[in-house]
Amino acid sequence: MSFGEIITWPFAKLMVWLYNLTGSYGVALILFALAVNLILAPFMAKSKKSMMRSTRLQPMIQELQRRHEGNPQQLNKAMQDLYREEGVNPMSGCLWSLIPFPILIALYSVIRQPITRMMFASKDVVTTLSEYFTGLGFDVGTTGRAAAYTEIRLTNLAHLNWAQVQSDLAGKVDGLLDIDFSFLGLNLGEQPTVSTLWQGPYTWAAIGLFLIPFISAALSWLSMKVSSASNPTTGDAQTQASMKTMNLMMPLMSIWICFVMPAAMGIYWIANSVFGMIRDFILTKVYKRQLDAEDAERRASRSAREKELEEKRLETERLRSEGRTEKNVNTSKKKIQANEKQKSDERKAALDRAERAARRERLGVQEQEKPASQVGNRRYARGRAYVPDRYTNPENAAEATEAAALASEGAAAIDESVEEELLTAAPAAEAAEDAITGETNHD
Repeated sequence: MSFGEIITWPFAKLMVWLYNLTGSYGVALILFALAVNLILAPFMAKSKKSMMRSTRLQPMIQELQRRHEGNPQQLNKAMQDLYREEGVNPMSGCLWSLIPFPILIALYSVIRQPITRMMFASKDVVTTLSEYFTGLGFDVGTTGRAAAYTEIRLTNLAHLNWAQVQSDLAGKVDGLLDIDFSFLGLNLGEQPTVSTLWQGPYTWAAIGLFLIPFISAALSWLSMKVSSASNPTTGDAQTQASMKTMNLMMPLMSIWICFVMPAAMGIYWIANSVFGMIRDFILTKVYKRQLDAEDAERRASRSAREKELEEKRLETERLRSEGRTEKNVNTSKKKIQANEKQKSDERKAALDRAERAARRERLGVQEQEKPASQVGNRRYARGRAYVPDRYTNPENAAEATEAAALASEGAAAIDESVEEELLTAAPAAEAAEDAITGETNHD
């Protein structure tokens, strides 16, 4: 058995079993498409879920693009971190969606060569049938483009003359099966052509074969529209234009393929599009509910984690201000000295701030309002969109966060309240205070 026969063996066996079960080549093709969709359902479900997750991440990706504009390396790192955190593989959706193409190629091989690839008869059977029907005056198409479908013609001729073939070629055509390509009055072994469209008794057959490529293209386009509706295209104008072009080219390609191949391929394509739309509709409904629940759980977990970290930070600040933080016995001497120096600097800074505040009060200078997110002289240490009551007042948290972010946009991150400010702000008030103090001491 050749490598090609090994690849096509499961598809051929399935087609033969379905044909024997139904007695109809067209129904067997439709059931074959259904079986393929059921087998691929777990893989396509994974692809669908990945694409839906990627679509939900688009607002975050756009925010990262805005934040890291002009820095592609930082943007790529941030996007990789986002995908890892959300458990999304952006390539998985594309990889799984490519699986149907090898199946399509294998099925085409089974349809095009029903004697050697579907019945697994020897090539001697093909030669014997070809010589037999040529001798009877039939054109079996062994030259030119028609040679690609010689086995289909031989199988069809064998079906039409089955009793005579079995009698005249007894023992010479072992493995040959009686396959009837007719379906709804159409011969699915033939190719749609324009030349026979209006010829005599073949009018319906010619029109039916001619319509198959266009029905296939229409359903292919509708299938992509259904998929796009559940996964809207996001991105820049160029990306959206590329998707629109592809959505137009694929149906046009299906028209060409169905015209150059036997009508059986068009029937399979039509059935596959119908089952694909049903599958896509069901998966969209299922995964929408599932992803909504996952997103809600993730938001709740993230909110709880942020709240826990905020509580720990506030508790640490409180203990540090009371001097009740525990010392780590494993801390090095150098680090202890550095911590003590930092605390000393913080005490000096606090005394300086207190002195400046007292002097501002004496001079009547209004102190700049400090944001709720300020820690020390870092005005936005807790974040520029920090809202203190975001947990106790979640209804207004989103609006308050946006307002805080807008208010802090472009503002300096460090509180630069310095002594020179005071001197330039109220020199006259300071001179008056010194004069009054001097007179009081003199008295």
